[in-house]
Amino acid sequence: MENITAGGSGSLVDIRDVTVDKELPREERITEFVRQIKNPYRFKCGRFTVRASFAPGGATLEECIKGILR
Repeated sequence: MENITAGGSGSLVDIRDVTVDKELPREERITEFVRQIKNPYRFKCGRFTVRASFAPGGATLEECIKGILR
């Protein structure tokens, strides 16, 4: 079980609370998302902690998403 004190999941942002104006240009949307989420590789979604990582030489995020959408 993960510790929810300093540095634990208690300090993570819940992605469900992040809102970005879809009218902003792409770069500004990305900047705003990162500003709000603080760490796009580690955040909460409800009671779950999400940790994203990528293997060296592995598939890119874009390739993974394309694979899901096939």
